[in-house]
Amino acid sequence: MHLTVNEKEENQTAPVAFILLDFNNDDLQMLFSIMFLTIYIVTMAGNILIIILVVTDQHLHTPMYFFLGNLSCLETCYSSTIMPRMLVSFLTGDRTISIKGCFTQLYFFGSLAAAECYLLAVMSYDRYLAICKPLHYTILMNDRICILLIVGPWIIACLVMSPIIFFMSQLNFCGPNKINHFFCDFTPMVRLSCNETDLIETTTFILSSIGTLAPFVITVSSYVYIIRNILRIPSTTGKQKAFSTCSSHLTVVACFYGSLMIVYVLPNMSSLSDLKKFFSLFYTLLTPLVNPLVYSLRNKEVKEAIKKPCKMLQRHYY
Repeated sequence: MHLTVNEKEENQTAPVAFILLDFNNDDLQMLFSIMFLTIYIVTMAGNILIIILVVTDQHLHTPMYFFLGNLSCLETCYSSTIMPRMLVSFLTGDRTISIKGCFTQLYFFGSLAAAECYLLAVMSYDRYLAICKPLHYTILMNDRICILLIVGPWIIACLVMSPIIFFMSQLNFCGPNKINHFFCDFTPMVRLSCNETDLIETTTFILSSIGTLAPFVITVSSYVYIIRNILRIPSTTGKQKAFSTCSSHLTVVACFYGSLMIVYVLPNMSSLSDLKKFFSLFYTLLTPLVNPLVYSLRNKEVKEAIKKPCKMLQRHYY
């Protein structure tokens, strides 16, 4: 006697929670917990420091640093959607997460990732205007435009992720409940569904392209024009000065998009799952860490802003 698909689904027990397998190595749990806790503390401290500097230092009240401050704000939220839950898993050994909790984590992770893609595109467009159209920069990048360019990525990101989460909430999870990842990502979750997933995968591909491919094209196009204009500058000093204004942002972009492409462009093969999991660390953990380090170590204005309170403290005590 053959069972229909519906009968098979009814005979299987629907899981009430998922199990995140993270790195699946109990011997290294303590090492992982110390390492990731350190990364999280440094990430939060660095990004919060940049936010404080951008808000309090008058010299940083420019569009470039306004976008940088918002990027740091986004990075603190981005890291906090994944790191605390992962640290609890390492410290307690409890890898379970409720299905609703998994959907919530996926929604915020996806929304913040898409918002970061668009914010990086906005920052590249800002550098394009500053280098390629310096005479029109203050007109084209006024306060009203800056606010619109910040609000826009958040709205687009939420609109992109909402249909994906809605369609995923209609899926039935009636088989295995182990997610081979350290957070609730789309592909590992869909694999656990006992429904046909062609429609939701196609829909997600289209919406994800809007959330990542469109800003990627904007970012690449901006830097093509930027590099072309820099190469036209006759003096070597002028070229170095122009390139230094966008090299920090280009480093963050390369790290973020490079790891994203490796994870989501490579085929969904079980033999590549560990490799993808490793590179997922780059855009989930290391990019938020790299952001404050790159901008503080390679940016003169930020370094000067950091030195000011230190000098004031020295004067106060000595």
